[in-house]
Amino acid sequence: MRKQYHFRTAKNGSGFDAFDVDRLIELSYGLPIENVALASITDVDTPYWFYTNPELPTVREVIEHTKLIHEADLTYPILLSIDGEVMDGMHRVAKAILEGSTTIRAIHLPALGEPDYRNCLPGELQY
Repeated sequence: MRKQYHFRTAKNGSGFDAFDVDRLIELSYGLPIENVALASITDVDTPYWFYTNPELPTVREVIEHTKLIHEADLTYPILLSIDGEVMDGMHRVAKAILEGSTTIRAIHLPALGEPDYRNCLPGELQY
């Protein structure tokens, strides 16, 4: 699987704070899996994948995400922050919606801790 990070706008407004998805997955081990209503995942109506330039996703970027959606494995639960933000699994959310599902398997992470990187830009991290 490709290296992945979850980005949030840095608290000081300069760049992003990044959470290593591998670490988030480790945090999820042993936590209960539940069915979550897809309608409750509000990140679907945000520029989730295009946060660096939400107004101008290229056709190539859309194609790449389409491939990732097609390859997404719904047997793995998505990871949600305590406030319901998708920390890992938006391609699975998209696939579930496209397939007409109304729920998705999810794990709520009780606490994230500090980000793995602060005030960074996505292109600066190793993938």
